[in-house]
Amino acid sequence: MARPSSDSNSGAPTPSLEKPSVLIVEDPRTVDICRQILGTLELDIATAQTEQSVMDCVSGTDFAVILLNVRMPAIDGFAVARRIRQCDGSRHTPIMFLTGTYDDTVSSFRGYEVGGVDYILKPLVPEILRSKISVFVDLYRYNANLSREIAERKLAEHNLLKSEERLREFAAHIQSVREEERTNIAREIHDELGQALTGLKMDLSWLEKRLPGELKESAEKVRSMFELIDSTIQVVRKISSELRPQVLDDVGLLGTLKWQAREFQARAGIRCKVELPQEDILLDPERSTAVFRIFQEVMTNVVRHARATKVDIKLRVDSDQLILSIGDNGCGISQADVRNPRSLGLVGIRERAFLLGGNAEIAGTHGKGTSVTLSLPLRAQNKK
Repeated sequence: MARPSSDSNSGAPTPSLEKPSVLIVEDPRTVDICRQILGTLELDIATAQTEQSVMDCVSGTDFAVILLNVRMPAIDGFAVARRIRQCDGSRHTPIMFLTGTYDDTVSSFRGYEVGGVDYILKPLVPEILRSKISVFVDLYRYNANLSREIAERKLAEHNLLKSEERLREFAAHIQSVREEERTNIAREIHDELGQALTGLKMDLSWLEKRLPGELKESAEKVRSMFELIDSTIQVVRKISSELRPQVLDDVGLLGTLKWQAREFQARAGIRCKVELPQEDILLDPERSTAVFRIFQEVMTNVVRHARATKVDIKLRVDSDQLILSIGDNGCGISQADVRNPRSLGLVGIRERAFLLGGNAEIAGTHGKGTSVTLSLPLRAQNKK
């Protein structure tokens, strides 16, 4: 049995783009003629004279085109072509049949039936063979370049997705650290400043009781100091609650949303209708904080931009999802503003939701208001 041979000593299964491979299944004399005709095309020419050697070649090399004799002593060209088409690596490799008799040309439909793309009649005409091979070599090079570009693009997309994933993980870590710092600062402010102001108020009360009655101006000053201390205590409580509302830890998410809605209505004068579940919703601290922060951001946007007189707030649980819907009757946000990357508040809402496996949908209708719908898994999702 004849062994496959190649002009190249390379054993690589895939040819380089600069030198495509061509398989010639022919007798040695015709192979030599083909080499001379195709010598200017800079090809890696492999040869085979048996069916097994042909299959060994196509199993290890991606050929630009295969020249296959229809009839050789040890080969049925049509049967070999059919086997070539059954291999995954050569399923789409162009096969050009070589024939030296008119009868084979008449029966050419057999070749097309098994996957042939063309017939060439012997004796070979150099210009015809060279031009036909050139077409398939150019097509092979084009496809190879295209495949390389696609692979590079997929790699770039993969790297970009990985980079985005790392950035989101980093953002989630920063968010977690920020909330932890807010909690610590809020606790320090509440405990240290609160206690100091309370102690100052007690000392001032002691002093007031010991002031002589005739020192009316001093008594008035003391009362003024009482008012200043009370005002400062309220400011400390406000700063502490904005950093980390103690009520979120004390009464949970539902109680916090009720409290925040009352505070909003009192400060902004915008009526709030709140619908909450009867039973409390069990969420981990990270999710409770995220929902509260998103709620805060939405309500802040209502005050700043909506020109609304009413806000509807609805919280419900659907299967394993927490759904928070907030809608106002204001001017309505435009799609341009929804998509604007400079709308940092909206970007922050989406990012908070995304980092916890959720989604935030923001929509507006001109003159009818804006709606924000937050969907968030009740429990953390395991990453696959």
